[in-house]
Amino acid sequence: MTMTKGDSAKPPSPGGGGTDRPRHEVTTPGGVGSLETAGEVSTAGASTGRQRRTHVPAAGSDHAVAIEKAQREMLREGTSAPSVPADATAAARAPRARIGADVVCEAILRQGVDVFFSYPGGVILPLYDVLGDHPELRHILVRHEQGGAHAADGYARVSGKVGVCVGTSGPGATNLVTGIGTAQLDSVPIVAITGNVPSALIGKDAFQEIDINGITLPMTKHNYLVRNADDLPRVLAEAFHIARTGRPGPVHVDITKDALQQETTAPHPTEAEVIAGLPGFRPNLDGHYRQLKTAAAEIAAAKRPLILAGHGILHARAEAELLAFAEKTSIPLAWTLLGIGAVDEEHPLAYGYMGMHGWKHVNRAIQSADLLIAIGMRFDDRVTGNVRTYAPYARIVHVDIDPAEIGKNVAVEVPIVGDAKRVLKALTPMVEATPLEARREYLDQLADWKKDSLASSWHGSGAWRDGLLSADYVVQRIGELTGHEAVYVADVGQNQMWLARYAGFRHPNTHVSSGGLGTMGFAVPAAMGAALGAPEREVWAVAGDGGFQMTSQELMTLVQDRIPVKIALFDNKKLGMIRQWQEIIYAGNYHSAHLLGPDYLKLADAYGIPAVKATSPGEVDDAIRFAQGVDGPALIWFEIAGEQNIFPMMPAGKGLSDLIETWGGPEE
Repeated sequence: MTMTKGDSAKPPSPGGGGTDRPRHEVTTPGGVGSLETAGEVSTAGASTGRQRRTHVPAAGSDHAVAIEKAQREMLREGTSAPSVPADATAAARAPRARIGADVVCEAILRQGVDVFFSYPGGVILPLYDVLGDHPELRHILVRHEQGGAHAADGYARVSGKVGVCVGTSGPGATNLVTGIGTAQLDSVPIVAITGNVPSALIGKDAFQEIDINGITLPMTKHNYLVRNADDLPRVLAEAFHIARTGRPGPVHVDITKDALQQETTAPHPTEAEVIAGLPGFRPNLDGHYRQLKTAAAEIAAAKRPLILAGHGILHARAEAELLAFAEKTSIPLAWTLLGIGAVDEEHPLAYGYMGMHGWKHVNRAIQSADLLIAIGMRFDDRVTGNVRTYAPYARIVHVDIDPAEIGKNVAVEVPIVGDAKRVLKALTPMVEATPLEARREYLDQLADWKKDSLASSWHGSGAWRDGLLSADYVVQRIGELTGHEAVYVADVGQNQMWLARYAGFRHPNTHVSSGGLGTMGFAVPAAMGAALGAPEREVWAVAGDGGFQMTSQELMTLVQDRIPVKIALFDNKKLGMIRQWQEIIYAGNYHSAHLLGPDYLKLADAYGIPAVKATSPGEVDDAIRFAQGVDGPALIWFEIAGEQNIFPMMPAGKGLSDLIETWGGPEE
């Protein structure tokens, strides 16, 4: 085992800034203009006899004056707060008027959120100018806005609060988009705040202006463009309410620079006032009584029922209600990728993870079921495969808070629109208690299928190839050595599937993964947010070398803010899932799957992060304990075999009955 322990890294010193060139106001026949050096120009007309012209559109109009004022403020910062010495105490700071930037800080704190993730830029600087007056609000300086969005996502998933990320205009805003899209497809409540150019310059293609509202419109629950500071308290309160209410999701608030700088006395609305101001936003929380009775009748008639638990269980905090329902009816539970943690995997009724790379026995149970009770899931293609062959003998009861999801991908017999917690509370008294013995024949068959599945050649620590370090073994040992009490954050690819199957989850909101968008580079920044959202838990980021290299710059954020994320880096020098697909589906035509990477020990040392390398099974436990012993972030470089596949696998276009369990195709 090779290790290095770097000194605490110090962030680079900021570069020096210049000063603006002298500017002079010049009165012209067409109105007021501003020139860089106006001395000799101001007399040019007199010496030549020529009449000066202005090219300002609609020169002299109020609109033209507003545009010129905004342009000057873009080039020469306006004053948003009194200048005070950097070492001045809070008591010594001169009183000042409340401005829009203060409202942003106040609004975040009023939501119970004490941290946000951001990267500064010109138009958002008024916010940074007042941050010192809100010391209870912690700012995390990320190294890329995408990392900030993923961090807000991870924070929201484990804390139950709304995550907040902030970016400046132009590229700062567009860099947030991948994280916003990730949150949208996984129904994660975040509020993304961006700055924009002054109101008068909107639509002028000013420096770093982009139509970020148009970009985020299809990937958010709602978005706003705020031009007036008086609107900010209402808009921000609505944004947080919309993000967390009903089916959670991201909301984007774009604020012009002048709105951040304007003085305002507008009060923050109460929750009742927010609700009253959104008459068109009334998510249905309670299931329809007749549909609940119909579902109870379906359950009573079923001989081979199966519960499918999705992310909605975790969003609704309905784990206890789910378990009470399952235990009363003696119905086994399966779960989606994002439903992991909805039930303790050690519970007798817990059956396993479904889908494309899920357990064979779980997919077999779905295909043989006569009733599926799907709660808080959306039947995406990685769960169903070919819908024509999905659950061919089952009737389906589908519970979801979003009516658009019901019947969208799979036709169902009993649709129930409502919050998972409320629906289960209402449904459980309607169903008859069924003892385990009444389902003994069914449960025994499921147990036999599970036993056969776990005995398959692709399952187990390194069983696929003796003598080489296997990723499934590493994940299993991380789970065991953390007592299954940590938060485990997956990147995307093979590492994601190994973590889902082998970590062993016991608690809700301890598994964090990009499911819908499948965002590589997710693990490290999302783990950063998770560590701040659940400081009482150990946090592990499990990443492949491909995803890790996409957002490894956030290592410096971990160091600067002493965020104690432990990183398990699986390095097979491949884009693992790409290589597997090329091997099995594309006849071994490997192209662009081989991935070179740096010496990760040296990289970690450069950032000041203690690191260790493990290349054999015998080194795994010591490496994990080494990382656990570090007070702060740590990295383990697991060098695993390049050809390890994740089985079983459902090929694209096939169904749950068409799983590939072994492969004897071409070798590299």
